[in-house]
Amino acid sequence: MKRVIIACAIVTLLVTGMAVAADETVAGKCMTCHKEKSPGLYNQWYASAHARHGVTCYDCHQAAKGEIDAYDHEGASIATLVTPRDCGRCHEKETREVESSHHATAALILESKDAYLAHAGGGYPAVVMGCESCHGGKVEIDPNSPNKLSLTSWPNSGIGRLNPDGSKGACSACHTRHAFAKAQARRPEACSKCHLGPDHPQKEIYEESKHGNAFYTHVDQMNLAADRWIVGTDYFEAPTCATCHLSATANQPVTHDVGNRLSWNLRAPVSKRMADWAQKRKHMQDVCVNCHGQRFVDGHYYQLDAFVNLYNEKFAKPATQIIGLIKEKGLLEQPAAFANDIEWEYWELWHHEGRRARHGAAMMGPDYTWWHGIYDMTHNFYFKFLPAARAFGDPGVDALIDEVMQDPMHTWFNRPTADIKADIRSGKLPEVYQHLFTQK
Repeated sequence: MKRVIIACAIVTLLVTGMAVAADETVAGKCMTCHKEKSPGLYNQWYASAHARHGVTCYDCHQAAKGEIDAYDHEGASIATLVTPRDCGRCHEKETREVESSHHATAALILESKDAYLAHAGGGYPAVVMGCESCHGGKVEIDPNSPNKLSLTSWPNSGIGRLNPDGSKGACSACHTRHAFAKAQARRPEACSKCHLGPDHPQKEIYEESKHGNAFYTHVDQMNLAADRWIVGTDYFEAPTCATCHLSATANQPVTHDVGNRLSWNLRAPVSKRMADWAQKRKHMQDVCVNCHGQRFVDGHYYQLDAFVNLYNEKFAKPATQIIGLIKEKGLLEQPAAFANDIEWEYWELWHHEGRRARHGAAMMGPDYTWWHGIYDMTHNFYFKFLPAARAFGDPGVDALIDEVMQDPMHTWFNRPTADIKADIRSGKLPEVYQHLFTQK
């Protein structure tokens, strides 16, 4: 411990030109007390890169008098909540990238029907411990609390947490305190707290895929704790989530903008290409070609684009148009959203089944692409959603459904099985879908 305190003093001298004795004293008190009261916390920090570089508790937790989340603790002004703005004092580039990323907007997404359904159908405690634990929530100040933070909103390490100082996000969502280990952030488990389940099962898809199989088979050869971690050079057995979405290649530096390499929006009811999609696709393909030939990569994206087009044109756009007409005509019996069967069918069609299908295709998980994806969508669309729409008995809605069913992708539904099988064998039915393949 003495060596760490001395190292901290040396670093302070190098940076500021003089020792700040008060800060050293506060840091020493932090370590002495927490070593006894919170030994796990202390030992996580003591074994960390922060400790090796002389970064102490007080360097991160110090707060100026008068700051909204500051409180007096053992003679020092302390903030329980370390925000991206605090981390940005040393990690400026990373903080800037996070705050401009989709991750940082995750709490704002809760203003959509995701949070509406949780609030109305579930209840506020479910929102706090469910939705906000991944998305993040607004951290409220309680002036009567010993650490100034409301028990309703703290703890919270959601990725898009709205902090009292105006910053967005939580670095500890990926870099778990107090070790903040690179190796942990590089493993797929770092993402799997939130990216799993019925509506976005990236964890399960990854584990199903050859990528996940290769990682868990060769995890000891991944050099996860190395300072430099360039795919194809420092490791090459398998990619992790970080490899594809964040980590360095020979041509790209590390980025903390999780959308920097995503060319499709696979979350929305109808998928659209992302802004600057061509450049973002090049960024991702630059990762892929470290382990795959260019023709392999081109083939994957050729197939993925056709699959997303299939999702959009066969199911998502028609269903969205039908539910839109039903609402426009005021046919829903109950005034509240989700107080009607058909809204649940439509929701699960795109938000659950459709997302599983699209993410399965993007991440090379065939079981999620078909059985948990398009298979479930097919059953829902023909046997739940359309019958629920026809149940209104509205001529306009029925006419729209009839028009949809005249599309060659849907006409199989009213034809003899023998004829359909003959069309499959002859290639006639597959040809119906050729327009979805677009060479780019």
